Amino acid sequence: MTVGVAATDRRLRRARRVTLGSLAVSLWASLLLPGIGLTREPDPVRLACGAVGVVAFALAQTAVLHAAVTPWLAQRRRRRFEVAFAVVAALSVPLVGPVAAGTWPTWAWLGASLIGMTPLLLRPAAALAAAAATLAVALAVAAWTGGAVGPTLAVTGLVGGGTAAVNRVQVWFWDLLVEARQGQAAQARLAAAEERLRFARDVHDLLGHDLTVIALKAELAARLAPVDAGRAGREAAEVQRLAGSALHRVREAVHGYRAVDLAEQLAAVTEVLRSCGVRCDVVPPPGDLPAGVAADLAAVLREAGTNVLRHSQAGWCRIEITREGGVATMTMRNDGLGVGADAEPDRHSHGLRGLTERLTAAGGGLRTRRADGVFTVEATVPVVP
Repeated sequence: MTVGVAATDRRLRRARRVTLGSLAVSLWASLLLPGIGLTREPDPVRLACGAVGVVAFALAQTAVLHAAVTPWLAQRRRRRFEVAFAVVAALSVPLVGPVAAGTWPTWAWLGASLIGMTPLLLRPAAALAAAAATLAVALAVAAWTGGAVGPTLAVTGLVGGGTAAVNRVQVWFWDLLVEARQGQAAQARLAAAEERLRFARDVHDLLGHDLTVIALKAELAARLAPVDAGRAGREAAEVQRLAGSALHRVREAVHGYRAVDLAEQLAAVTEVLRSCGVRCDVVPPPGDLPAGVAADLAAVLREAGTNVLRHSQAGWCRIEITREGGVATMTMRNDGLGVGADAEPDRHSHGLRGLTERLTAAGGGLRTRRADGVFTVEATVPVVP
């Protein structure tokens, strides 16, 4: 679920870009300061080695940042980025440590970046241990190169610790957002599952009694056939009648012609949409509608509501049902992309295309359109007195 939701959710992807940009700014800022050390290094060999170390560190850090806020990335690839970053960080000590020795704490700024990265890679206890180890390495580099201990502690410890705290908060908010979107997707799946269970119960209630009677009468007809052909024929005719009646009732259930409480359907769809973070406004019909009309509109309402949950990331939805003359109209608008009436049906429903055919056969129609960022489904059904 994580992969499917996060990879296709437009709002989540926008939030990811903002989070990634914020993390990159805070960490890349600490990488600019090692560049000052490069400008102060007179030895060309040390300068070249230091430049290689800083650039490699920046690239590896960028890859890890990308992986940290990309939940759909394969775990194997994520692990490779982290291992590469650890290797580059270790190599940066001999490459960058001697740069501007005694005049600028070049590697101390890389150490601050390392400490800032710990909340993205490790659990709190491991992050603290890694931060302490990084600080120890920074002090060892200062002792090796003749650097001052005070500036090294201030840069690696204080700047790195502050960066880690800010990054930890950002990652925490990102994790909360991902979990919230996962919860909304789970609610949508639960609503669809409950609707399928409700339909299964209805079909069971419709067919259970009829099939039991049909089985008993068919058995009776088989027993009577050798001894009383006339009565066996009557029982067989009754079996045929019951089977036809059961088939008719199933067709009514499948096509939604059973009595449907449209107000109840409106309340259910509205509750599901609101629970998934979609602001929903409803204008109910001005009065009671005939059962067949209510059933048709309820079918469109269920499919369009599922469409909003599955195929878009809507922030608001408006449902309005009107009746003018001999036509009832339901209009459902949302600010998500939606799926049009020409879309292929999915494995859980017949889609809007099937509903279009159904309403057309009843003398009505269904249209979808997109304009100014708003997706609209409009269903019309004739009201027969």
